[in-house]
Amino acid sequence: MKNIRMSSYYEMLYTIPLRRAMIPLSIVWLTLLTAPFGLNAQEVNPRPPREPVKVAEGKHGMVVTDTPFASQVGRDILAKGGNAVDAAVGVSIALQVSWPEAGNIGGGGFMMISRPDEEVVCVSYREKAPAAVNEHSFDKWKEHYHVYMAGVPGTVRGLALAHEKYGKLPWKEIIEPSIVASRDGLEVDAYLAYSLNSVLLQGFIQKEDRFAELRRVYGHPEGRPWRAGDRLVQSDLAVSLTLIAEEGPSAFYEGPIADKIADEMQRGGGLMTKQDLKDYTAKVQTPIKGEFGPYTIYGAAPPSSGGTTVLMQMQILEALDFPTGQKDYWTADQVHLMTEAMRRSFRERAAWLGDPDFVSIPEHLITKEHAKKLAATIDPTKATPSTEIAGDIELTEGPYESPQTTHFSVIDKDGIAVSSTYTLEETFGCRIVVKGTGFLLNNEMGDFNWYPGYTNHEGKIGTKANRLAPGKRMLSSMSPTMVLQDGKPKLLIGSPGGRTIINTVSNILVQTLVLNRPLEEAIDGPRFHHQWFPDVLRYEASDGVFAKIEDDLKARGYTIQPWSGRQGCAQGIIVDTETGVAKGVGDWRRGSSALAVE
Repeated sequence: MKNIRMSSYYEMLYTIPLRRAMIPLSIVWLTLLTAPFGLNAQEVNPRPPREPVKVAEGKHGMVVTDTPFASQVGRDILAKGGNAVDAAVGVSIALQVSWPEAGNIGGGGFMMISRPDEEVVCVSYREKAPAAVNEHSFDKWKEHYHVYMAGVPGTVRGLALAHEKYGKLPWKEIIEPSIVASRDGLEVDAYLAYSLNSVLLQGFIQKEDRFAELRRVYGHPEGRPWRAGDRLVQSDLAVSLTLIAEEGPSAFYEGPIADKIADEMQRGGGLMTKQDLKDYTAKVQTPIKGEFGPYTIYGAAPPSSGGTTVLMQMQILEALDFPTGQKDYWTADQVHLMTEAMRRSFRERAAWLGDPDFVSIPEHLITKEHAKKLAATIDPTKATPSTEIAGDIELTEGPYESPQTTHFSVIDKDGIAVSSTYTLEETFGCRIVVKGTGFLLNNEMGDFNWYPGYTNHEGKIGTKANRLAPGKRMLSSMSPTMVLQDGKPKLLIGSPGGRTIINTVSNILVQTLVLNRPLEEAIDGPRFHHQWFPDVLRYEASDGVFAKIEDDLKARGYTIQPWSGRQGCAQGIIVDTETGVAKGVGDWRRGSSALAVE
């Protein structure tokens, strides 16, 4: 090893095979950073142990998020008379403070909103490509952690739009708790310490000049790894949030924050301009909607692929003879049929879905007739090779979508409900903190199809619908989902996880709506994933549930990939529509928190 430059040593490890295997990259980096010194990565930055899911119940409001601080902010807003939209806006800002690897004001997302006796809506604030791009802007680009990767952020504009149309409390009052926490400091728990250390201990982050602001803003003042009980002060972020609270979104898109973003782009060689920021708009969309038994499922519409793909899967399963009587957690028959539904829905996703302002999306994709046609192609006894359903998508022998996002669910005492997912794309986005602002930029440009016409067996997709164009919104897998029964919210669910988000949500929907498992069991239990290409069935191996049926699945023709990592982190609320009692469940896979209004 001594003959290899350390920079090359780290670069050598950040490879496509590692991404294919979906190994948590923070663990890879830490292992290789510490190994030459005889240290163990888990000793330097121990991952918090598995704990039970967090469960709360109540009739006066419920908030479930990734962090205790964000849940507390949301609950307090509800307790003082704010509605679920107010709480969702407050939670979004609070996650920027308490979960900066994904919580953000420099990214984008989707907020599903249900109000009694009103149509469900989706506030869409997905990032946009800067005006300077063309279809081939990233043909030869390799670096994911660079300002060149940043799309035009939508979060602040989207939150402001949701609040303006559906909120109740004053905008400034909703943001104030996060201003105080960022200015005075937030106590770091084990999950936040692990998250911060995972990025700060990476070799290239420690060395390269462009990450100096990341190190300054998020590094421990004593130069050591973070530990639970430490205090994280974010003074620059407090100033940025104060500007947004006092001046509204114009401070971010046209005012002093926009100036600093534009300066960062010039300094680092990015594409975004101040005009791109000024031109950004969020919008209220009609969500994807479909019937499933006695329920109505709602999901985010394109440019999110989540609503369409989740609904396709559920309708395919409804068209099949899906086994429900077994007592085992997952059976080989259940996994087989669900995997085949996943395979087909992801093929359709690749073929058709993109920004509807730029591409025409077939209306038949979410019809039951189409689901029945897809279901009819499933062999009940064996796997279908993914190449056999490619159709007119030309495959080439030869984009990655990060698993780091955050989801939260909220419901208030009046039955207004929010299911919201937003992201920076990869963990800590492009790793560039805009100088003097205290927040990170996204690296969402990686969610476009960079190589026109190039689709391979490893999962790189080059289909036309999601190719680059100026002002276009990149396709997303975010799947904030709502299930209504008799017009009332029954289930709110979503997750981080890149392309796995879709299948995490469908895993939970099947368990709660079809197999009648309690939500806490559905969220606690192991998950599995198939995304058409690569043609691999991956499952969480920690529980040993899938090991019992692995031989059966292999005999059906599946290539199996047990995974020691964690798939997603679902934050859900299920409501007894007769009594009005809401049960919130926070996933064990992160430091989740479920809080009810007393």
